Amino acid sequence: MLTPQRRPVPTASATPDGPAARRRLSLSDNRLAAVLLTPTFLVLALVVGYPLLAAMRESLYRQAEGIDANGFVIQDERFVGLDNYRDVFTGQQADLFWNAFDNTTFFTFTTVAIEIILGLAMALVMHRAMRGRALVRAAILVPWAIPTAVSALLWRWIFDADGVANALLGRQILWTADGPAAKAAVIISDTWKTAPFIGLLVLAGLQLIPKELYEAAHVDGAGPWRQFRAITLPMIRPVLVVAVLFRMLDVLRMFDLPYVLIGNQKHSVETLSMLAFNEAGNLRYGPAAAFSTLLFCYVVLVAFVFVKLLGAEVIGQAATRRVRHRRRSAARRSRKTATT
Repeated sequence: MLTPQRRPVPTASATPDGPAARRRLSLSDNRLAAVLLTPTFLVLALVVGYPLLAAMRESLYRQAEGIDANGFVIQDERFVGLDNYRDVFTGQQADLFWNAFDNTTFFTFTTVAIEIILGLAMALVMHRAMRGRALVRAAILVPWAIPTAVSALLWRWIFDADGVANALLGRQILWTADGPAAKAAVIISDTWKTAPFIGLLVLAGLQLIPKELYEAAHVDGAGPWRQFRAITLPMIRPVLVVAVLFRMLDVLRMFDLPYVLIGNQKHSVETLSMLAFNEAGNLRYGPAAAFSTLLFCYVVLVAFVFVKLLGAEVIGQAATRRVRHRRRSAARRSRKTATT
């Protein structure tokens, strides 16, 4: 007579979706990620880390020029500690620094806000099914494909005293002089060039939204505005977060557009990058390095605060979706093992 045998019940640690298996899976993923990211970190350490450390070191020194007994120009570099930073905030360089800081911040928030609105509108137009949609997409992306220096020269001709802008307005405005008009010229030209970049990213997000959501909303009686607020905006939020972050970091380092369009040493449009460039051009490498270091800290701070306040939820949602997908896959494997 055969005695029935009971199959051992697998414990939590023995099942594929148990804690031990999940820990091994997580450890394996972390090792693979570390191996794949190592070349990137090495390249960043070479092209970013070394220049940054060199600039920080240079900001602790100050150069002094003189003439020796033979009439040759000599340069003396001496260690001054944090004196360059003290001059930036409270000394002779304070007015220049805060003016450039205000201009940089103003350009960042103004241009990014306008570009988000225009880029979203462009993406909605390009996403519509209409005749000639491919031509519209190509035409909208042309400004973004033009190099910044070239687009700055184009707008410099437009904003000339005898240019197209004054002819259309019927007024004589000195766009490239020092003043509020110069700020407006920089904002207009930067928006014209980079709003298509926002539109391209948002368009990629729009194409990932299932059409069934809009069909179900239409059946429920939701109008276009309701569909936009309840479906479109939440679904493209991760794309908008990435687009805004990229543009903010780009505008904070703005240099070539105002430099070519308006000119050098125009206080109304002088940014932190331009100020550091001017100091280095005058052979004041210590203050120039201090300005560059402060700009780097400003960019890192803005990126950190932005991701913490606006991007953490999006990143958390994406991570949650990945964890749920892994758990479903592990559960399916567990059921297959149990049936066999």
